Amino acid sequence: MIDIHCHILPGIDDGAKTMEDSLDMAKTAAQQGIKTIVATPHHCNGKYDNYKQDIITRTNELNERLSKEGIPLTVLPGQESRIHGDMIEGLQKGEVAPLNDTKYVFVEFPSNQVPRYTKQLLFDMQVAGYTPIIVHPERNSKLIEHPTMLFEFVQRGALTQVTAASLAGKFGKKIQKFSNQLVEANLTHFIASDAHNTTTRGFALNEAYQELQEQHGNEAYYMFLENTQLLVDGQNVNRMEPEMIKKKKFLGLF
Repeated sequence: MIDIHCHILPGIDDGAKTMEDSLDMAKTAAQQGIKTIVATPHHCNGKYDNYKQDIITRTNELNERLSKEGIPLTVLPGQESRIHGDMIEGLQKGEVAPLNDTKYVFVEFPSNQVPRYTKQLLFDMQVAGYTPIIVHPERNSKLIEHPTMLFEFVQRGALTQVTAASLAGKFGKKIQKFSNQLVEANLTHFIASDAHNTTTRGFALNEAYQELQEQHGNEAYYMFLENTQLLVDGQNVNRMEPEMIKKKKFLGLF
């Protein structure tokens, strides 16, 4: 398995605090069958700024330790950048980092809103040659309330990535249900851990893929697995025609 979203680099955001924490996360990942991780520290989110070159340097340092410790895991450089108006300029100046130096770029929204300029920025990123990937849309209260917004972003070429713990039910039934709706409506394209540690914010990828297989079948299961490989290789990923989510309330759940 490949995990394309993980806060495994030590001491630079709210993920691993020390190199020992990073190694513990790496051991846990390897035990769970994860062979490759894209390190995606936070950037431009009001608390943390982690620029591309520094991420690459720290990724190389971690890989050296993994090799020395005999941990069978490869870490690739990436970044989880909070959406901001200068993202394209940041990409061109080498401050914002695509995932593994591909065309794919993580875009994070604030947890309870979607900025008004989002549609235009996502379009402009694609014109500039990048493919935006909206991270954990299933945990954004604005998108839960107005899923049509996400449909429009995906219809216009953006991709999305749901969190493994969301699909596995670790953030509650409401978010799990919405995550499954996103899969069903072809509104998401990747599952990733967004792991921050080995305890409160672990990997849960095996549980998520099991849920995916049980709820959506083998075709979806293998497509999501393949998409992570296509992404790190810089290839075009599988995407199906997106559909609208019909909002239904049942016992207070969407």
